[in-house]
Amino acid sequence: MLCTTFASAVEGVDARMITVEVNAGGVVQENSPWYHVVGLPDSAIREGSFRIDAAVKNSGLELRRMKTVINLAPADIRKEGAAYDLPIAVALLTATKEIVVPDMNEYMIMGELSLSGELRPIKGALPIAIEARARGYKGFILPEKNAREAAIVSDLPVYGAKTLREAVDFLTGTATIKPTEVNTREEFYRDRTTHDVDFSDVKGQENIKRAMTIAAAGGHNVILIGPPGAGKTMLARRLPTILPPLDLREALETTKIHSVAGILPSGKALITQRPFRAPHHTISDVALVGGGSYPSPGEISLSHNGVLFLDELPEFKRSALEVMRQPMEERRIIISRAKVTVDFPAGFMLIASMNPCPCGYFNHPQKECTCPPGTVKRYLSKISGPLLDRIDLQVEVTPVPLEKLASRKTETEDSATIAARVLAARKIQAERYAGEKGIYCNAQMPSRMVRNRCEINQAGQTLLTNAMDRLQLSARAYDRILKVSRTIADLEGEDKILPHHLAEAINFRGLDRESWGEMR
Repeated sequence: MLCTTFASAVEGVDARMITVEVNAGGVVQENSPWYHVVGLPDSAIREGSFRIDAAVKNSGLELRRMKTVINLAPADIRKEGAAYDLPIAVALLTATKEIVVPDMNEYMIMGELSLSGELRPIKGALPIAIEARARGYKGFILPEKNAREAAIVSDLPVYGAKTLREAVDFLTGTATIKPTEVNTREEFYRDRTTHDVDFSDVKGQENIKRAMTIAAAGGHNVILIGPPGAGKTMLARRLPTILPPLDLREALETTKIHSVAGILPSGKALITQRPFRAPHHTISDVALVGGGSYPSPGEISLSHNGVLFLDELPEFKRSALEVMRQPMEERRIIISRAKVTVDFPAGFMLIASMNPCPCGYFNHPQKECTCPPGTVKRYLSKISGPLLDRIDLQVEVTPVPLEKLASRKTETEDSATIAARVLAARKIQAERYAGEKGIYCNAQMPSRMVRNRCEINQAGQTLLTNAMDRLQLSARAYDRILKVSRTIADLEGEDKILPHHLAEAINFRGLDRESWGEMR
């Protein structure tokens, strides 16, 4: 008997329908396998026969052994993972006439089986649910732990089953499963602006907070340079608290990526806060940007719509840093393999930190640098010029005096106050770029647009020209200074860029000075 069920394969952050065809019939020859899977299955799918056999028996069902061929179509697409266990098991039981399912073709079915018959969670439930709705399926049957994630998709009944037996009883009509329902709006607004950290925790460092405010307002990348213990990591971890909240479109985009990667928290239906990713400096190129034999998202995609924090930037492999250059410009990464090409979003803000030299105390107000001459320049040269070119704000961090740390009278702005200013500046930019595709903030302006949107008067032009000459700033700093100046003007509600906006932006280009680090 021939039987068909429908499953799905994830490609990038989207899903593609897979037809599971099972043909059972004929006598199994002695010492020959009874179960053949074709259609480019991986090892996990081929090994599924043992899981399915045990799960069926432990669920009180019987799987009659007869010559069986299972085809996963289209046959030219690589299928991977144990999520095909459930659709294959249901099709096998139907093909061997153990169960009768009248409307099985009207459901999308996915799930990994344990030997006991319990259903284990799968990756990519959200994009699969979107594909199921697009194809007009009557419902989506999947493990209960993925049900809330898939139920974010409206107009698609989602049935979360705990076991194989529960899924079979539902399909045969001997039992019911209540569809999982999630109020998307309610889920979206829950904990949307709740954070565990706050800028009010940071004593002093007002100039660094100012730089972080500018970065958040314009979507600019930042590098913090300072000695150990100056507060670089503490400040970076608080940046998401002042970024504008995710809108629903961004929340769904972010949730899809985390769903595909299989790192969506258990029971979480929607990611409502901007991601903050901080990989260790030993990370590989593939883990950072994504890839592998079967491409999966890397850290730059997992931080999409959020912040990617690279602590101790010079310690990262240069090859890993260099592959970020194109995604930082295009806000996406295309990964090509011999048989597949996938496109992952990669619209992140980069926050990097580093010590100014190997010993960490160059330009320290109290401790003396012990590095030999030329070391600072060599240490900085670990970061390529093209990568630094994509970092708008280069900020030197100095330690906070002990008396200020110990003082209880010091009052600092909290994240909510700063976030209100950032949101006001972002609204100005949203109106400015309303007709521009793919541009939402000042940092995303291409060079051609900088000339039109960042006009400066004669006094400002003179100031910028003098700064380029006297501070020996490189040519690549020119556009970056104009973009940051535009953001500073937006924070003040000014339509035009004034000389003091330019002066502040120039102050944040320390590493572009040819004389930086020459004392060592």
